[in-house]
Amino acid sequence: MSRARAGAALIVAGTLALSLPTAAADFPDKPIKLIVPFGAGGPPDVAARIIGAYLSDHLGPVVVENHIGAGGTLAARAVAGSPPDGYTLLAATAGSLAISPQLYKDAGTDPVKDFAAVALVSSAPLVIAINPSIPARSVKELVAYAKANPGKLNYGAVVGTPPHMCGEMFKHITGANIEFVPYKTASQATIDVLAGQMNMTFEGTTAIVPHIKSGDVRALAVTSPTRISEIPDVPTMDELGYLGMPPDSWQAIVAPAGTPPAIVGKINKVVNEGLATPELQNKLRQLGGEPQPKTVAEFSSFIADQYKRWGEVIRITGVKLN
Repeated sequence: MSRARAGAALIVAGTLALSLPTAAADFPDKPIKLIVPFGAGGPPDVAARIIGAYLSDHLGPVVVENHIGAGGTLAARAVAGSPPDGYTLLAATAGSLAISPQLYKDAGTDPVKDFAAVALVSSAPLVIAINPSIPARSVKELVAYAKANPGKLNYGAVVGTPPHMCGEMFKHITGANIEFVPYKTASQATIDVLAGQMNMTFEGTTAIVPHIKSGDVRALAVTSPTRISEIPDVPTMDELGYLGMPPDSWQAIVAPAGTPPAIVGKINKVVNEGLATPELQNKLRQLGGEPQPKTVAEFSSFIADQYKRWGEVIRITGVKLN
């Protein structure tokens, strides 16, 4: 290489090295889009708007947008294909990042290769809840009723989400014959359970706890290893002898692969600072979510582990999409 070219290369390298911290220092200088892969009112949307509001107050304007379709894969593809500059983020979930990419043949994204891990926000156990018209006050009674009336009970969920996979795992573990009804949004599935048009749901505490407290639905069990403080009288599936249920769902933020580490680190820092505040902790816990601050490296490893874990649930249940 000539001296001229070598000198030019050093100048370019030096410029790039200086530009990253400078970019992070100036970031953001325009609104950030936080894309929610599911409909308004569901657990992912609620959690995204809580964290989005905090980011708006402490980092810069954040606009939350809902991109619905194909179990979250449409939103994931859109974000993965966006410029890696930190201005387009995905409000990722177990469904959109770990489940749907393994269910949909044309998902079009790899959760490890196509995204930069930014921050884990919260996790929420899943609750097995039924409309009060169902004559069951325990999981044992529900299973007995389902077996005595095969195909009579149904549950609704968005395809490729933790509630969907939890329902299929419940059927696998208990042998209960329960029909799955696909929904476009989790909020509509919950509304139909409240109205009695759907018999039961396997929903995250973020969405269902308020309806449990009001008595509009009857909670029979939670999937977490221990009981949760918001509904302490509801037993765990493990307590009841039904082992192997997926323990929870989670909410997080990822960016397109290639987003500068300095920008990723800046967002991670602000999110984790928020998760340490009583204000944000209370908002998440009132909805049944537990704050889960992690470093970027820890969250990156978490994504890979969750991909394997949910892949095993898919294998065991034999869920396939046409």
